[in-house]
Amino acid sequence: MPFRVEDTFRSALAEAGRPLAGMWVCSGSPLIAELCAGLDWLLVDAEHSPNGLESILAQLQAVHGYPVHTLVRPPVNDTVVIKQYLDLGVQNLLIPMVNSVAEAEAAVAATRYPPQGVRGVGSALARAARWNRVPDYLARANETISVTVQIESTAAVAAVEDILKVDGVDAVFIGPSDLAASMGLLGQQEHPEVRAAVEHCLSSAAAAGKPAGVNAFNPDTAQHYLTNGAGFILVGADVAILARGSEALAAKYIPHPAAGPDETRPSY
Repeated sequence: MPFRVEDTFRSALAEAGRPLAGMWVCSGSPLIAELCAGLDWLLVDAEHSPNGLESILAQLQAVHGYPVHTLVRPPVNDTVVIKQYLDLGVQNLLIPMVNSVAEAEAAVAATRYPPQGVRGVGSALARAARWNRVPDYLARANETISVTVQIESTAAVAAVEDILKVDGVDAVFIGPSDLAASMGLLGQQEHPEVRAAVEHCLSSAAAAGKPAGVNAFNPDTAQHYLTNGAGFILVGADVAILARGSEALAAKYIPHPAAGPDETRPSY
């Protein structure tokens, strides 16, 4: 009973012919993930969201069959965590806080079976190989996995050219929020120095012949980075969309008393 695995995000980026637009899925809900599956790609986040192995599995199953590519971000660049995600059937990883060549190499090694890497062998027990129903999975596993590393610190920006040279790093993704914080500009993702650092990473990726993506919820900023070579982009998040939508409804339908001199009216 042979089974197949899906194409990777690496393949999608190579074949798209245009930038790919995606959004964060942070709620932990498979229903919400399925609702969001009309975009090019989704990022299921386990670094800053309440996602564990069970909820990630449920979301992978919920969007299976939709024309969407799913990346999963683990909470840390850790061999054991990455092994669990891969065995679960995660094919596309976004590894956070990769600040050096050594850390990029460790991320790739965690996705490769020996002798190329250090991934533990458990395919007979794992959804990744559909419990040994995917023909020649052990020999072909590398073909089924893509690795994107996240550039989100001044150290990572300084090392980005060398990080891009690491064999097995398929793409880089720039996180302006943490990058701004590392530059002493906490909360200032739009600062010119932050933008310049992002643009440096985009141009470095272009020179290396590898795709680069970026997080940009502001439409003008998103368009700016697309114009400057971003091959994929995150333009929203499920929880943010729900928060802003519910705030707007509250502001429209729930009356608030006029604020007195010692009161602060809630800001919706």
